[in-house]
Amino acid sequence: MSLKKIHIQIILLWIFLVLLGLNGRSYLPIDETRYVTVAWNMWLNGDYLVPYLNGIAYSHKPPLLFWLINLGWKVFGVNDWWPRLVPSLFALGSVFVTRKIAGRLWPEQISIKDNASLILIGSGLWVLYTTALMFDMLIAFFTALGIWGLLIALQTLESESTKKGWLLFALAIGGGLLAKGPTILLQLLPVALLAFWWNKDKILTAKNWYFPLLYAVLGGTAIALIWAIPAGIRGGGVYQHAIFWGQTADRMVDSFAHNRPFWWYVPIMPLLLFPWLLWGNVWQGIKHGALNDTSLRFCIAWAVPVFIAFSFISGKQIHYILPIFPAFALMIARIASHHQSHSQPSRKANAGIAIATLLIGALLIALPLYEQNHQRFTPWLQQIPLWLGGLVMLAAAVIYFIPKKSTVNAIAQLSVMSIMLVTICMFVLISTAGDAYDVRPISAQLKILELSGTPVAYVGKYPGIFNFVGRLKQSPSLITADEVPAWFAAHPNGRLIQYIKRTQAISAQQVEYMQAYKGITLAILNHQQWLASSTAPNLAKPGQASDDADQ
Repeated sequence: MSLKKIHIQIILLWIFLVLLGLNGRSYLPIDETRYVTVAWNMWLNGDYLVPYLNGIAYSHKPPLLFWLINLGWKVFGVNDWWPRLVPSLFALGSVFVTRKIAGRLWPEQISIKDNASLILIGSGLWVLYTTALMFDMLIAFFTALGIWGLLIALQTLESESTKKGWLLFALAIGGGLLAKGPTILLQLLPVALLAFWWNKDKILTAKNWYFPLLYAVLGGTAIALIWAIPAGIRGGGVYQHAIFWGQTADRMVDSFAHNRPFWWYVPIMPLLLFPWLLWGNVWQGIKHGALNDTSLRFCIAWAVPVFIAFSFISGKQIHYILPIFPAFALMIARIASHHQSHSQPSRKANAGIAIATLLIGALLIALPLYEQNHQRFTPWLQQIPLWLGGLVMLAAAVIYFIPKKSTVNAIAQLSVMSIMLVTICMFVLISTAGDAYDVRPISAQLKILELSGTPVAYVGKYPGIFNFVGRLKQSPSLITADEVPAWFAAHPNGRLIQYIKRTQAISAQQVEYMQAYKGITLAILNHQQWLASSTAPNLAKPGQASDDADQ
């Protein structure tokens, strides 16, 4: 497959993924709506140094994503599509930088570059998060950029060109620090410090490796400090502590709160890396000795320490390991190419993927039927169309029976099928959920109240759910449950945003506005409606609908 052809194929797959992702849903609460609201506040305030949420300096994340969102709004005007396109562009950039890394590791085997590109862009978790307004695709890009720079520095050791590698490494450190904080150091330093293990060709000394590594880290840190020092001065003492210390030490302490067990990532990896860990060619390649490749040691030194570190941190989220997906893609691509030299693709190799896809289709058929009879989860699950499960089961048959001319051809087919399956399922499921994960209707109602000058209050910790989606200029007043009577006494014409446990326990006549929200109901009440409902046992606690923690 020529370079030109594979580039076009990658871009077309990315365009399909992005178009369906951007048009298939709005911003998902809590995280996406929070982050776009922080960017919106930056736009409204014209303050690009310190991010704000609810009038308080927002220290949970550095500002790079918010800067890029505002930059796009300056060019295209304020819109819904640009903020989610930003991580997608970094996802695409990561795929092409991964090709550069493959070219450095296996310069004589162009097929590995092609395979790694398709494996990465077609991995299940990568597909899900390509259009998600999160910080992890930015970190994935800067990690890949730093890894590429590290290889350049090693392979051009003792020459003038090694400076280019260390410059890329420093830029990756600086960009990563501005994207998500010190996590970039965890992504890049272990593989650099383990160079004595994975490198067998160059003699590494303090002068030619470890001192330049230190200088690059300091240089990248200096890039971040250009923002952090004046931001700390502007934001005040609490904000200074948060950005210089809280994002590392405090978060690490909180993360060891025993939320999830050490082994949590291991059993779900086949799903996160779907379909590749279920592909027979990978295991056949390992059987035929693919792991003897010395360049795989580099990929192992890149991925395994980070994977182990995040396994020890109990506050796990699936998207935390996205930055090491390029390493997994490179390893799988190399192993698959080794298998190609020993045998041709067969239907048997796709059997595991086909069976897993068949089971997913069966689950999509059984789940709405089960929910109709037992009502154990959430009402919208009953509305999942049965044809979706049938379509997935049909895809399982296609995966198994479609002919494979070569390993590269098989990888291309599996990548296309994975992208189509994940995006279509996501599109249909979110469309079926309706307002349960779409806060546009209630945000529009709140905008009407704001334009009419009606005060609005929110009980509990408000994570900025409605501000950008409704283009609100002000956040609701934040009050405690005990303060509600006094607030209504001061604002008799005001409205209260309230969570309600059971949809069937309240009718539209008892509230001014209501909509499904995740597993409960979200309502807007006036004073009389609140008095009537506050004695009923159906009010949810503030924040009961979701986890407000920053991820």
